[in-house]
Amino acid sequence: MTERIPVLSVRGLSVRFRMPGGHRIAAVTDAHFDVAAGECLALIGESGCGKSVLASALLGLLPANAQSAGTAHLGDLDLLAADERTLARTIRGRLVGLIPQSPAAHLTPVRTIRSQLEETVAALTGTRGRTAVRAAAEAAAERAAFPTDHLDRHPHELSGGLAQRAATALALVGDAPLLLADEPTTGLDRDLVDHTVDELRRHVDTGRRALLVITHDLTAAERIADRVAVMYAGRIVELADSDAFFGAPGPRHPYSRGLLQALPDRAFTPIPGMPPELGDLPEGCSFAPRCERASATCASLPPTTGGIACHHPYVPEDLRA
Repeated sequence: MTERIPVLSVRGLSVRFRMPGGHRIAAVTDAHFDVAAGECLALIGESGCGKSVLASALLGLLPANAQSAGTAHLGDLDLLAADERTLARTIRGRLVGLIPQSPAAHLTPVRTIRSQLEETVAALTGTRGRTAVRAAAEAAAERAAFPTDHLDRHPHELSGGLAQRAATALALVGDAPLLLADEPTTGLDRDLVDHTVDELRRHVDTGRRALLVITHDLTAAERIADRVAVMYAGRIVELADSDAFFGAPGPRHPYSRGLLQALPDRAFTPIPGMPPELGDLPEGCSFAPRCERASATCASLPPTTGGIACHHPYVPEDLRA
Protein backbone atom coordinates (compact mmCIF):
# COMPACT_ATOMS: atom_id res chain seq x y z
CA MET A 1 0.00 0.00 0.00
CA THR A 2 1.39 3.40 -1.02
CA GLU A 3 1.93 5.75 1.88
CA ARG A 4 -0.12 8.92 1.51
CA ILE A 5 1.65 12.28 1.48
CA PRO A 6 0.57 14.41 4.47
CA VAL A 7 -1.42 17.57 3.82
CA LEU A 8 -0.44 18.74 7.31
CA SER A 9 2.74 17.62 9.06
CA VAL A 10 3.22 18.81 12.65
CA ARG A 11 6.52 18.30 14.45
CA GLY A 12 7.36 19.40 17.99
CA LEU A 13 4.51 21.91 18.29
CA SER A 14 4.60 23.52 21.73
CA VAL A 15 2.72 26.52 23.11
CA ARG A 16 3.56 28.42 26.30
CA PHE A 17 1.60 31.31 27.75
CA ARG A 18 3.57 34.00 29.61
CA MET A 19 1.66 35.10 32.69
CA PRO A 20 2.23 38.02 35.08
CA GLY A 21 5.17 37.50 37.38
CA GLY A 22 7.06 35.38 34.84
CA HIS A 23 4.87 32.30 35.35
CA ARG A 24 4.39 30.09 32.26
CA ILE A 25 1.56 27.76 31.33
CA ALA A 26 2.48 24.74 29.18
CA ALA A 27 -0.67 24.50 27.06
CA VAL A 28 0.76 22.21 24.33
CA THR A 29 3.97 20.18 24.55
CA ASP A 30 5.87 18.56 21.68
CA ALA A 31 2.94 17.52 19.47
CA HIS A 32 3.77 15.31 16.48
CA PHE A 33 1.19 14.12 13.91
CA ASP A 34 0.32 14.05 10.20
CA VAL A 35 -3.01 14.26 8.36
CA ALA A 36 -3.31 13.12 4.73
CA ALA A 37 -5.89 13.90 2.04
CA GLY A 38 -8.90 11.64 2.40
CA GLU A 39 -8.16 11.13 6.09
CA CYS A 40 -9.72 12.35 9.33
CA LEU A 41 -7.63 12.59 12.49
CA ALA A 42 -9.61 13.13 15.69
CA LEU A 43 -7.81 14.92 18.52
CA ILE A 44 -9.58 13.92 21.71
CA GLY A 45 -9.23 14.49 25.43
CA GLU A 46 -10.87 16.12 28.43
CA SER A 47 -11.69 19.82 28.40
CA GLY A 48 -8.66 22.00 29.15
CA CYS A 49 -6.07 19.57 27.80
CA GLY A 50 -4.85 21.96 25.08
CA LYS A 51 -6.80 20.81 22.00
CA SER A 52 -8.23 24.19 21.01
CA VAL A 53 -4.94 25.95 21.78
CA LEU A 54 -3.29 23.64 19.26
CA ALA A 55 -5.92 24.59 16.67
CA SER A 56 -5.41 28.30 17.37
CA ALA A 57 -1.65 27.87 16.91
CA LEU A 58 -2.19 26.34 13.46
CA LEU A 59 -4.30 29.32 12.39
CA GLY A 60 -2.11 32.01 13.98
CA LEU A 61 -4.90 32.97 16.39
CA LEU A 62 -2.98 32.75 19.66
CA PRO A 63 -3.04 35.76 22.03
CA ALA A 64 -0.07 38.11 22.31
CA ASN A 65 1.28 36.42 25.45
CA ALA A 66 1.69 33.05 23.67
CA GLN A 67 4.98 31.62 22.44
CA SER A 68 4.95 28.72 19.98
CA ALA A 69 7.73 26.40 18.85
CA GLY A 70 8.10 23.57 16.38
CA THR A 71 6.82 23.33 12.81
CA ALA A 72 3.46 22.74 11.13
CA HIS A 73 3.98 22.31 7.39
CA LEU A 74 1.07 22.69 5.01
CA GLY A 75 2.75 22.05 1.70
CA ASP A 76 5.71 24.41 1.53
CA LEU A 77 4.33 26.75 4.20
CA ASP A 78 5.15 26.53 7.90
CA LEU A 79 1.97 27.73 9.60
CA LEU A 80 3.80 28.52 12.83
CA ALA A 81 6.33 30.77 11.08
CA ALA A 82 3.84 32.62 8.83
CA ASP A 83 3.28 36.32 9.39
CA GLU A 84 -0.19 37.82 9.77
CA ARG A 85 -0.34 38.98 6.16
CA THR A 86 0.36 35.46 4.89
CA LEU A 87 -2.09 33.95 7.37
CA ALA A 88 -4.86 36.36 6.37
CA ARG A 89 -4.31 36.36 2.60
CA THR A 90 -3.00 32.88 1.88
CA ILE A 91 -3.81 30.46 4.69
CA ARG A 92 -7.10 31.18 6.45
CA GLY A 93 -9.99 30.14 4.25
CA ARG A 94 -7.83 29.31 1.23
CA LEU A 95 -5.57 26.60 2.63
CA VAL A 96 -7.23 25.95 5.99
CA GLY A 97 -11.01 26.00 6.33
CA LEU A 98 -12.16 26.52 9.91
CA ILE A 99 -15.41 24.99 11.14
CA PRO A 100 -15.66 26.72 14.51
CA GLN A 101 -17.01 25.79 17.88
CA SER A 102 -20.39 27.49 18.40
CA PRO A 103 -20.99 28.37 14.72
CA ALA A 104 -23.97 30.60 15.52
CA ALA A 105 -21.61 32.89 17.43
CA HIS A 106 -19.13 32.78 14.54
CA LEU A 107 -21.67 33.94 11.98
CA THR A 108 -22.36 37.69 11.62
CA PRO A 109 -25.75 38.16 13.35
CA VAL A 110 -27.01 41.15 11.32
CA ARG A 111 -26.39 39.65 7.87
CA THR A 112 -28.14 36.85 6.04
CA ILE A 113 -26.38 33.59 5.33
CA ARG A 114 -26.57 34.40 1.62
CA SER A 115 -24.74 37.71 2.01
CA GLN A 116 -22.01 36.08 4.12
CA LEU A 117 -21.56 33.28 1.61
CA GLU A 118 -21.47 35.70 -1.33
CA GLU A 119 -18.86 37.86 0.39
CA THR A 120 -16.73 34.78 1.12
CA VAL A 121 -17.06 33.52 -2.46
CA ALA A 122 -15.95 36.88 -3.86
CA ALA A 123 -13.02 37.13 -1.44
CA LEU A 124 -11.69 33.58 -1.75
CA THR A 125 -12.46 32.50 -5.31
CA GLY A 126 -12.21 35.67 -7.36
CA THR A 127 -15.68 35.10 -8.82
CA ARG A 128 -17.08 38.32 -10.27
CA GLY A 129 -20.52 39.44 -11.36
CA ARG A 130 -23.67 39.37 -9.26
CA THR A 131 -25.20 36.37 -11.03
CA ALA A 132 -22.00 34.29 -10.87
CA VAL A 133 -21.38 35.09 -7.20
CA ARG A 134 -24.97 34.24 -6.32
CA ALA A 135 -24.76 30.91 -8.16
CA ALA A 136 -21.43 30.06 -6.51
CA ALA A 137 -22.84 30.87 -3.06
CA GLU A 138 -25.83 28.61 -3.66
CA ALA A 139 -23.52 25.84 -4.88
CA ALA A 140 -21.46 26.20 -1.68
CA ALA A 141 -24.63 25.92 0.40
CA GLU A 142 -25.66 22.81 -1.52
CA ARG A 143 -22.26 21.17 -0.89
CA ALA A 144 -22.84 21.54 2.85
CA ALA A 145 -26.48 20.38 2.57
CA PHE A 146 -27.69 23.83 3.62
CA PRO A 147 -31.20 24.42 2.17
CA THR A 148 -31.26 27.25 -0.36
CA ASP A 149 -34.68 28.41 0.89
CA HIS A 150 -32.97 29.33 4.19
CA LEU A 151 -30.19 31.41 2.63
CA ASP A 152 -32.01 34.69 3.21
CA ARG A 153 -32.39 34.03 6.92
CA HIS A 154 -30.24 35.51 9.66
CA PRO A 155 -28.21 33.28 12.01
CA HIS A 156 -30.66 33.67 14.91
CA GLU A 157 -33.38 32.19 12.70
CA LEU A 158 -31.48 28.92 12.23
CA SER A 159 -31.46 25.76 14.31
CA GLY A 160 -28.18 24.52 15.74
CA GLY A 161 -27.84 22.00 12.93
CA LEU A 162 -28.47 24.59 10.21
CA ALA A 163 -26.02 27.02 11.78
CA GLN A 164 -23.44 24.23 11.74
CA ARG A 165 -24.10 23.58 8.05
CA ALA A 166 -23.84 27.30 7.29
CA ALA A 167 -20.44 27.42 8.98
CA THR A 168 -19.40 24.31 7.06
CA ALA A 169 -20.50 25.91 3.78
CA LEU A 170 -18.32 28.95 4.53
CA ALA A 171 -15.35 26.72 5.37
CA LEU A 172 -15.70 24.84 2.07
CA VAL A 173 -15.83 27.89 -0.20
CA GLY A 174 -12.10 28.22 -0.75
CA ASP A 175 -11.59 24.50 -1.51
CA ALA A 176 -9.05 24.43 1.32
CA PRO A 177 -7.00 21.21 1.38
CA LEU A 178 -7.23 21.14 5.19
CA LEU A 179 -10.44 21.41 7.19
CA LEU A 180 -10.10 22.12 10.89
CA ALA A 181 -13.25 21.46 12.91
CA ASP A 182 -13.03 22.66 16.52
CA GLU A 183 -15.68 20.93 18.66
CA PRO A 184 -18.18 20.96 15.74
CA THR A 185 -20.84 18.99 17.66
CA THR A 186 -20.98 21.05 20.87
CA GLY A 187 -24.55 21.70 21.97
CA LEU A 188 -26.16 19.41 19.38
CA ASP A 189 -28.47 16.51 20.15
CA ARG A 190 -27.37 13.00 19.12
CA ASP A 191 -29.19 13.00 15.79
CA LEU A 192 -27.63 16.31 14.81
CA VAL A 193 -24.21 15.11 15.96
CA ASP A 194 -24.48 12.08 13.69
CA HIS A 195 -25.68 14.20 10.79
CA THR A 196 -22.89 16.75 11.27
CA VAL A 197 -20.07 14.22 11.40
CA ASP A 198 -21.52 12.34 8.43
CA GLU A 199 -21.52 15.59 6.42
CA LEU A 200 -17.89 16.26 7.34
CA ARG A 201 -16.93 12.69 6.51
CA ARG A 202 -18.58 13.02 3.11
CA HIS A 203 -16.25 15.88 2.21
CA VAL A 204 -13.20 13.92 3.39
CA ASP A 205 -14.20 10.88 1.35
CA THR A 206 -13.79 12.85 -1.87
CA GLY A 207 -10.06 12.31 -1.30
CA ARG A 208 -9.27 15.99 -1.88
CA ARG A 209 -9.24 17.19 1.73
CA ALA A 210 -7.72 16.31 5.07
CA LEU A 211 -9.79 16.82 8.23
CA LEU A 212 -8.56 17.50 11.75
CA VAL A 213 -11.45 17.22 14.20
CA ILE A 214 -10.95 18.46 17.75
CA THR A 215 -13.53 16.98 20.09
CA HIS A 216 -14.26 15.57 23.52
CA ASP A 217 -17.16 13.55 22.03
CA LEU A 218 -15.76 10.04 21.72
CA THR A 219 -18.89 8.72 20.02
CA ALA A 220 -18.53 11.31 17.27
CA ALA A 221 -14.80 10.57 17.00
CA GLU A 222 -15.49 6.86 16.54
CA ARG A 223 -18.01 7.63 13.80
CA ILE A 224 -15.78 9.94 11.75
CA ALA A 225 -12.09 9.27 12.40
CA ASP A 226 -9.52 7.13 10.60
CA ARG A 227 -6.99 7.76 13.37
CA VAL A 228 -7.18 9.09 16.91
CA ALA A 229 -4.72 11.27 18.82
CA VAL A 230 -5.32 11.38 22.57
CA MET A 231 -4.21 14.50 24.40
CA TYR A 232 -3.62 14.78 28.14
CA ALA A 233 -2.24 17.81 29.99
CA GLY A 234 -1.02 19.37 26.75
CA ARG A 235 0.75 16.28 25.41
CA ILE A 236 -0.34 13.69 22.82
CA VAL A 237 -0.06 10.44 24.76
CA GLU A 238 -1.42 8.01 22.17
CA LEU A 239 -1.81 7.94 18.39
CA ALA A 240 -3.70 4.96 16.99
CA ASP A 241 -5.90 3.69 14.16
CA SER A 242 -9.55 4.33 14.99
CA ASP A 243 -10.74 0.75 14.42
CA ALA A 244 -8.13 -0.67 16.80
CA PHE A 245 -8.66 2.12 19.33
CA PHE A 246 -12.43 1.80 19.62
CA GLY A 247 -12.56 -1.93 18.90
CA ALA A 248 -9.98 -4.65 19.41
CA PRO A 249 -7.38 -4.56 20.84
CA GLY A 250 -8.36 -1.15 22.20
CA PRO A 251 -6.23 1.72 23.56
CA ARG A 252 -2.84 1.01 25.10
CA HIS A 253 -2.40 4.13 27.23
CA PRO A 254 -4.12 3.92 30.65
CA TYR A 255 -5.65 7.37 30.18
CA SER A 256 -7.10 6.44 26.79
CA ARG A 257 -8.61 3.28 28.26
CA GLY A 258 -10.04 5.32 31.11
CA LEU A 259 -11.74 7.66 28.65
CA LEU A 260 -13.46 4.77 26.90
CA GLN A 261 -14.41 3.03 30.15
CA ALA A 262 -16.12 6.24 31.30
CA LEU A 263 -18.62 6.07 28.43
CA PRO A 264 -22.22 5.13 29.38
CA ASP A 265 -22.29 2.29 26.84
CA ARG A 266 -19.12 0.78 28.32
CA ALA A 267 -18.22 0.49 32.02
CA PHE A 268 -19.52 4.00 32.88
CA THR A 269 -16.64 4.29 35.35
CA PRO A 270 -15.07 7.76 35.61
CA ILE A 271 -11.33 8.27 35.80
CA PRO A 272 -10.50 9.10 39.44
CA GLY A 273 -9.07 12.50 40.29
CA MET A 274 -8.66 15.59 38.14
CA PRO A 275 -6.21 16.61 35.42
CA PRO A 276 -3.26 18.70 36.63
CA GLU A 277 -3.07 22.43 36.16
CA LEU A 278 -1.16 23.22 32.96
CA GLY A 279 0.80 25.83 34.91
CA ASP A 280 1.96 23.30 37.50
CA LEU A 281 2.78 20.08 35.67
CA PRO A 282 4.90 17.40 37.37
CA GLU A 283 8.35 16.58 36.01
CA GLY A 284 7.31 13.03 35.21
CA CYS A 285 4.12 11.52 33.79
CA SER A 286 1.22 13.92 34.28
CA PHE A 287 -1.28 11.06 34.46
CA ALA A 288 0.57 9.11 37.17
CA PRO A 289 -1.47 10.49 40.14
CA ARG A 290 -4.65 9.10 38.52
CA CYS A 291 -3.17 5.87 37.13
CA GLU A 292 -3.51 2.42 38.73
CA ARG A 293 -0.44 1.23 36.81
CA ALA A 294 1.87 4.00 38.06
CA SER A 295 5.21 3.13 39.67
CA ALA A 296 8.36 4.96 40.74
CA THR A 297 9.46 4.96 37.10
CA CYS A 298 6.66 7.40 36.32
CA ALA A 299 8.51 10.14 38.17
CA SER A 300 10.42 10.62 34.90
CA LEU A 301 8.78 11.81 31.68
CA PRO A 302 7.92 8.84 29.45
CA PRO A 303 9.26 8.92 25.88
CA THR A 304 6.88 8.40 22.96
CA THR A 305 7.47 4.96 21.49
CA GLY A 306 5.25 3.40 18.86
CA GLY A 307 2.70 6.18 19.26
CA ILE A 308 2.45 5.71 23.06
CA ALA A 309 3.88 8.03 25.73
CA CYS A 310 3.76 5.74 28.75
CA HIS A 311 6.16 3.74 30.92
CA HIS A 312 3.56 1.01 31.48
CA PRO A 313 1.33 0.76 28.38
CA TYR A 314 -1.08 -2.10 28.01
CA VAL A 315 0.22 -4.97 25.88
CA PRO A 316 -1.92 -7.51 23.97
CA GLU A 317 -1.89 -9.93 26.91
CA ASP A 318 -3.30 -7.21 29.19
CA LEU A 319 -5.96 -6.24 26.66
CA ARG A 320 -7.25 -9.80 26.38
CA ALA A 321 -7.59 -10.07 30.13
